[in-house]
Amino acid sequence: MLVIIRKARFYKVDEFGVKNYHNSYLIGMAFAILYVIMFLFSGALLHFESAHVDANITTFYEAFWTLQMTASTIGYGDFHPVSTGGKIIATLMFYIGFGLVGFIVTKVLGSFIGFSNTDVRNRELRKQNAEIIERNKMLERKVDSLVKVLEKIS
Repeated sequence: MLVIIRKARFYKVDEFGVKNYHNSYLIGMAFAILYVIMFLFSGALLHFESAHVDANITTFYEAFWTLQMTASTIGYGDFHPVSTGGKIIATLMFYIGFGLVGFIVTKVLGSFIGFSNTDVRNRELRKQNAEIIERNKMLERKVDSLVKVLEKIS
């Protein structure tokens, strides 16, 4: 899998050696993960709901639709879980979906608006600080050697 990712150029390595994944790859992966989870949870939701007398979710499509609306936080209300297990599945889908949908929206808006990457800025500052500290140590050694020379002279 890593070989495929490297060859497909889903990321580029910056001057600090950090892998920066392309937004399109990250968005695609987030959608893929979201829909795989939704697909799996739909089966579980249908399983719990089909055992309940008052269930209004009776098909896989209805379960999938319900979880899509739950993940997107729209929640039309045309279908809703009535069993305890179904409510737990819907709650888990809400938290997972809310996180992934929020991630997707952030990535999309970030590519349009161009948010600055604070991680890169922090790495740049750490690099600059390390260079300054090294320079200070070198200057300190030079001053110490000058002090020794002056002590010998006086």
